Amino acid sequence: MTLACFLDRDGTLNQEKGYIRNVDDLALIEGAAHAVKRLNDAGVLAILTTNQTGAARGFYDEAHIQALHNRLEQLLWDEAEAKLDAIFYCPHYPRGVVEQYATECTCRKPAIAMITQACEAFPAIELAQSVVMGDKASDIELAHNAGCQSVLLKTGYGQAVLDGRYQSLTHQPTWVCDDVLAGVETFLAPAKASLLS
Repeated sequence: MTLACFLDRDGTLNQEKGYIRNVDDLALIEGAAHAVKRLNDAGVLAILTTNQTGAARGFYDEAHIQALHNRLEQLLWDEAEAKLDAIFYCPHYPRGVVEQYATECTCRKPAIAMITQACEAFPAIELAQSVVMGDKASDIELAHNAGCQSVLLKTGYGQAVLDGRYQSLTHQPTWVCDDVLAGVETFLAPAKASLLS
């Protein structure tokens, strides 16, 4: 059995800055690299699952999304020798202006195709004991739909979600934490020790 932590990107690992058009503007949230390193050291898969509608909206192409992810991975490694085990993203948006991406899909959170793809890549993942972490209600709904536990982070849009000012929670998260490092520490608490041994 393998545990996975399905991590959102913007507002979770890197600072929420809207649509990042300049790759160099991507900056980590404090503690994010050490959070991913904790997952690495615990043998928990660190898997990025992120909606990236910038391509559908015509702001940039998929190559730019890849460049952002390359920078994210480099920053994680440089700060803590932390690494993501896999990256999955959804470029679609039904009301987008770029035809190839302006479509309904099964990968845009809270739909579960990105987690399904992760399970195909890592068949030993035990979803019921795994976790989705993010700053939006859609991350919590993704967890519910996939049968995972969930952490709503107060970074990014998280506090606005909790205050009822952004999106609406249909299901309550398993935990609410200040940031991704606190979320990882909570997930890896002693109660998980037997599962990780």
